[in-house]
Amino acid sequence: MNEYKRRWRVADLLLRIYHKIAGKLIQRDKRTTQMDNLIIRTAEEKDTHRCFQIESLCFEPSEAASLHKIQIRQQQYPDGFLIAEYNGSVIGMINSGATDKPDLADEEFKDMIGHDPGGKNLVIFSVAVIPEFQNKGISQKLMMAFLERAKDLDKRSVFLLCKSDLVTYYEKAGFNNCGESPSKHGGSSWWEMRLDL
Repeated sequence: MNEYKRRWRVADLLLRIYHKIAGKLIQRDKRTTQMDNLIIRTAEEKDTHRCFQIESLCFEPSEAASLHKIQIRQQQYPDGFLIAEYNGSVIGMINSGATDKPDLADEEFKDMIGHDPGGKNLVIFSVAVIPEFQNKGISQKLMMAFLERAKDLDKRSVFLLCKSDLVTYYEKAGFNNCGESPSKHGGSSWWEMRLDL
């Protein structure tokens, strides 16, 4: 437990430093809504610690993936792990696994147990953008790039779980609401969403 607290404190400190830097970037770009320096690219091993920080910032502790899970996802399926980078800093991510049997309530799949790179379905684990850069269209750009990648990989469908307040957001992105999931990940209620490619 002490090691977990130490890691959490280090991640929190790094995020505070990053927020100060990001705040200055936002002030500089205040007059423009276009983000010319935004790059969507495949995550690399060097990005995993930053992705863990983003995950920890955007999800409740009971819901957030551990650093180890994020590292496994990047190592085992880089094709399904994209990041948004702005002025050289990672500010958002989307990651997934592939399967022929999408069981969104399967907690082991979040550890990539049952992941099959040749599977025809993608299951998104996380879509996250740091708060300073939310509501600027970054998650939409990540999702568009992800769906293009899925088509290039000849996938059939994309699935994800979301909370009730995000159902409409994903419906606008083309997903269909399949109803409440049996998953109680992190002690929360989730809705299953599906998009056929």
